This record gives sequence, C-alpha cells and structure tokens, in this order.
Amino acid sequence: MKRKNIDLGLLILRLSLGLLMLLHGIAKLVHGIEFIKSVAGVFAYGVYIGEILAPIAIVLGFRTRIASAVYVLNCLVAIVLVHSSEIFKLNEFGGWANELLGLYLFGALTLFFTGAGKYALSKNNLWD
Repeated sequence: MKRKNIDLGLLILRLSLGLLMLLHGIAKLVHGIEFIKSVAGVFAYGVYIGEILAPIAIVLGFRTRIASAVYVLNCLVAIVLVHSSEIFKLNEFGGWANELLGLYLFGALTLFFTGAGKYALSKNNLWD
C-alpha cells in the first residue's frame, strides 16, 4: 500500500495560496490602496500585512499557523468591507459570487489547523 504524501500536498497548498495572494498584494503596492482607505481608513494598511507579509511567510513555511490566521482575517475583512453584497449571491455560472475569496479563506484555514508540514523553513514552534 502506498503512503500518502501529506507534506507534499501541504507544500503545494502553501505555494498556491501564498503566491496567488502575493500577486494581489503586489498589485496594491503598484496601484495603491486609496479605494480601501476610503472604506477602512488607517486600517487599510493591514492589507500589506495580509497580502504580502503573511503570504511570504506561508510560502516559506515560517510560522505558518500565525501567518494563516492573519491571511484568514484578511479574507474575512475583504468579504465584509468589499464583497458583503455578494455573500448570498451566485455568479452567472451558478457558483458562489465570492468563490475565489472563499477558496483563499478555507485554504488558509486548513493551513492554520495542519501547519506547514515537513517542507518548511521552521517546523518546531507551536505556530509552525
């Protein structure tokens, strides 16, 4: 019987979640966060933590659980502040209107509970 490679699966999840969200953070660095400031004021700068620092930590496998908690919080804030009108809506193809954000949120929640796995920069701390 073959053994499942859970650690490789966690690495793939970390890389996909981290790199895909990092693209959103880079876009905000380039284009600014004025539209978020108009809704959240000074708290808009938390976007940089949730979309740049947390994804980098997740990709590296450094304090993955705490980085995932920040990532989840970032997703929840985005749902409440920007996408709240779409919470109970379906898109034109029958999927949830917030499905991409939902995948990010639940993927990060999964990493919060599992940790980074053995292919990570740090593995021995409670928050790894």
